[in-house]
Amino acid sequence: MTVSKPAAALSPAAKLSGRAFYESIGCPKKIVAPMVDQSELAWRKLSRRLGAELCYTPMLHARLFVTQEKYRNAMFDALDGHSSNDRPLIVQFCANEPDMLLQAAKLVETQCDAVDLNLGCPQNIARRGHYGSYLQDDWDLIYKLINNLHVNLSIPVTAKIRIFPSLEKTLAYARHVLSAGAQILTVHGRTREMKGQQTGLADWKVIRYLREQLPPETVIFANGNILYHEDINRCLEFTGVDAVMSAEGNLYNPAIFVKSITYKETVPTDYESVDELFPRVDHILRDYVEILKDTPGEASQIAAKSHLFRLLRPFLSQHTDIRSQVAAINKDSTIDDISMIARNVETVVKKLFEDDEVRAKDTVRRSDQSLDQSGAEYKDIPYWRVQPYFRPVNGQILFGGKRSLDECKEENEKQKEQKKE
Repeated sequence: MTVSKPAAALSPAAKLSGRAFYESIGCPKKIVAPMVDQSELAWRKLSRRLGAELCYTPMLHARLFVTQEKYRNAMFDALDGHSSNDRPLIVQFCANEPDMLLQAAKLVETQCDAVDLNLGCPQNIARRGHYGSYLQDDWDLIYKLINNLHVNLSIPVTAKIRIFPSLEKTLAYARHVLSAGAQILTVHGRTREMKGQQTGLADWKVIRYLREQLPPETVIFANGNILYHEDINRCLEFTGVDAVMSAEGNLYNPAIFVKSITYKETVPTDYESVDELFPRVDHILRDYVEILKDTPGEASQIAAKSHLFRLLRPFLSQHTDIRSQVAAINKDSTIDDISMIARNVETVVKKLFEDDEVRAKDTVRRSDQSLDQSGAEYKDIPYWRVQPYFRPVNGQILFGGKRSLDECKEENEKQKEQKKE
């Protein structure tokens, strides 16, 4: 399927720009990130119910979206971007062909508020396909991709980037992306090389530097290091950006956006707050399954297995029989199969709470882990409640294993010295 370009280019001045566009969608502060196969409609509905103010779609492949009707219908249908429950919405594409990207964007133009170009994906598939962060070596192509949308779409174009090791190059890169016509800049505070075991912590200092150096009217979103609710305001205050985006933090705890608290309020002290900020797995799973029943799109069905593994991650390590049930989900599984798992989880948690000792332990405690240079801390959360996932740093689990970033770095340096010897 092809979509012809308009006979005459649209005037960029005829549509809302930068801050005016941001204000038109309500000045959102809490944003669900674009994630491969994971920020689909059912998940966006759940996240919005729990406080998200703006959502991105999963990363869509522009060429496949245009040329393969099956892929397009599976990933984006009439319910996506519906005014009743899925706005504001930004649709993200990965691409390396300006005209193909424009054709894809034209297919969603009336069902979203903006189109985003993925310049941040660091995975090997992006390297092989020459998209995402692997375009950051080709600034001319980036300009053409963004500017073609800026000139020819009736809605704004935005972009999500990663940083360079150099502050100066990162600033020049950001300015280049904005000069091409991007109306909002999302900055993931990690370099392209920071992935997998080497993911480490995002550098908020770089994001703050961009905020200080770019014009005040530039709308900037920050991405990275959002694990707990208080990290949202901590990031806003430290970087000075307009809004904060969460990917993994939202996937493991969709209630991460449920309310705004300052970063000084690190541990909820009353049961009501604990229940709101870190929902029990049986409660959050029931809410998700009920939404899934009313969201027939193929993308939402495909994503269900991954969502269950993330929502139930700490729980499944204790109840391996249910882990096996989740692992058995396949393309032929139905919503009834997923509902059965939800009922089984409810049964287990109900039995747990028949024990008075469990009830006494149903609270959130600050660990004895002292704050490190990131300003973050680790909390002890009962395994029957949703909680963040801590990526390994240099082979060590940060905070979750009671190890600080500084300790991990020190251990890494020792290992390097031992290899030299």
